[in-house]
Amino acid sequence: MADRKSLLNARRLRQGSTEAEARLWSRLRARQLEGAKFVRQHPIDRFIVDFCCRSARLVIEVDGGQHADNPADLDRTDAIASCGYIVLRFWNNDVLGNTEGVLETIRDMLRIANGD
Repeated sequence: MADRKSLLNARRLRQGSTEAEARLWSRLRARQLEGAKFVRQHPIDRFIVDFCCRSARLVIEVDGGQHADNPADLDRTDAIASCGYIVLRFWNNDVLGNTEGVLETIRDMLRIANGD
């Protein structure tokens, strides 16, 4: 269970979503994609991930330019993966310019995670 500080930080992040996060969330929420339940700004380990489908153990991160060649992101991905999650990363421009392609990649990973 996440501590109070993590939960408050997650709430703050939900209220300040980027345009790309808001677009993706509008397509993930309410079980619209493969019937999968996603949550946003979800605490895992010492991190708060952008989106998480807990049943499929799938994390989706939406990254801006500040994440290019950032070794901390590799450490973050490794730490989240060590908790048993698959981590997909997408650039903001991909979400905004190719939303359907991003959703298809997520669909494929959901199918794999569910053994389809």
